[in-house]
Amino acid sequence: MNLPLAFVSFAFVTLAVALISWWRTRGIDNKEAKTYFLAGRRLPWIQVAGALLLTNLSTEQLIGLNGAASIHGAVVMAWEVVPVFALIAMAWYFLPRYWSGNITTVPQFLEQRFDATARRVMGIVFIIAIVLNILPFVLYSGGLAMSTIFHVHEHLGISQEASFKVMAWAIGIIGTCYVVFGGMKAVALSDTLYGVGLLVCGLLIPIFALVKLGDGHILDGIQRVIEHQPAKINPVGAPKSNVPFSTLFTGMLFINLFYWCTNQMIVQRSFGAKSFAEAQKGILATASLKLVGPFFLVIPGIIAVEMFGADRIGNGDLAYALLVDAVLPPYLIGIFAAVFLGSVISAFNGGLHSISTMFSVDLYRSWLKPDASDQEMVRAGKIFSVVMVILAILTSGLLGGSSEGIFTMMKQVMAAFKLPLLAVVVMGMLSHKVPAWAANASMIVGVFSSTLLNCLWGDGFLGIRFNVSDIHIHWLHLAALNTVLLCVFMAIIGAVAPAKPRAQAAERRAAMDAAGAMDLTPWGGLKIASVAVAAGAILLYFALWRLSR
Repeated sequence: MNLPLAFVSFAFVTLAVALISWWRTRGIDNKEAKTYFLAGRRLPWIQVAGALLLTNLSTEQLIGLNGAASIHGAVVMAWEVVPVFALIAMAWYFLPRYWSGNITTVPQFLEQRFDATARRVMGIVFIIAIVLNILPFVLYSGGLAMSTIFHVHEHLGISQEASFKVMAWAIGIIGTCYVVFGGMKAVALSDTLYGVGLLVCGLLIPIFALVKLGDGHILDGIQRVIEHQPAKINPVGAPKSNVPFSTLFTGMLFINLFYWCTNQMIVQRSFGAKSFAEAQKGILATASLKLVGPFFLVIPGIIAVEMFGADRIGNGDLAYALLVDAVLPPYLIGIFAAVFLGSVISAFNGGLHSISTMFSVDLYRSWLKPDASDQEMVRAGKIFSVVMVILAILTSGLLGGSSEGIFTMMKQVMAAFKLPLLAVVVMGMLSHKVPAWAANASMIVGVFSSTLLNCLWGDGFLGIRFNVSDIHIHWLHLAALNTVLLCVFMAIIGAVAPAKPRAQAAERRAAMDAAGAMDLTPWGGLKIASVAVAAGAILLYFALWRLSR
């Protein structure tokens, strides 16, 4: 490795993105809550798409999903393709209902629909889930990848464990600086810049790898993978596979509906759009980009199996790092390192900024200090986010060692904590009869019922399983079952003991008045774009299935 050249190119790209983000946001006053949390609602569609993509796409995807692909094959590409349909649902159904309420956070919607307690419960559950389920996985996968691909421990003369801790702290500090000093505008702009770099560099890795497999000829490399790994190329999962095809219509769909339609760290990006039409356009642009995802989030994992063998890769978490280390040209190491680190920081920023927003808006002003000014809200959010960064860094050191890899573990935890929130939001939109107490109970009880179902009939939860029956149901089916049961529970309560009509709160009336002045005209190309990306998702599945025959 040409260390001086790599360092110079790394420093150049990293500083360039930071300077551009600072220059474009230097005149923005982040003391106002709307500006700090929603970028003043001035984001064009391309920045909405960039922020959505990079908040989602990071090393837990690059490392985790490629690792899962090395073990289970292309069946795991469902995590990248099914989101297309969730994003269509967001643009058509969820976004209009959020936008009409003129909200900053999803918990605000629950207060408008149910009560203040529902808002607080959802805010607390969201914060806990992000701090324990999102940020530590981003830090763990980022530290693992940077240490392995770029030999950080060798260059710094420290142990691998120590290099991981150094990288975790570095990512946490840099990400915190973007959030604390730049607000959402700086986060969205850096996401867009890093997004372009990640797409280009991410697609180059499988190309370089296929060329190497084919001894200089990419077509020969493709043919070698097709001939030697047909089972892993098949995207249609068998009933006992990691992602059975049937789960695409149950738990897989529900988890993606939560993630793309009710997850604060994702939907907050669309709330910052400069118009309703721009938000819809950014969401559909993200859907189209998700169709490219399997080519650098799944295919490299399969190529790694062909190049190194399953034994060397182990539990899968090293698959992508080993591949990059083997095929990346020396002249691109610094640039790839900067883009790679930027993707980690972008995902970290997304979660951290959402924590700051929900604490300030849903807990601090609405509960702890109702008379807080905008400046006090922003300051409280910044202080809280710093504390949460330290907790996330400490938690990240506990991860690793799962036989399924970190990606599957992360999704299982997400299903337990977050699908109950999806059930409550959906029922809040579908029915006005569900009382607030039923919604609040569902958000709390749903976490325990999901865990119990997996311990009884699934693979267990974080290693815990009750051997009381020979019946085994895939955890994705159980996640869907738990969500449906919660919806049925709320529907029954709404029918038997419906909520009493109540006068709308002053906040709700003010929000509706403000929304009435906003342009809610939909994007003219929404229907065509929705059909096109849906067709693209189906064709992608069919093409890979045909290649595996």
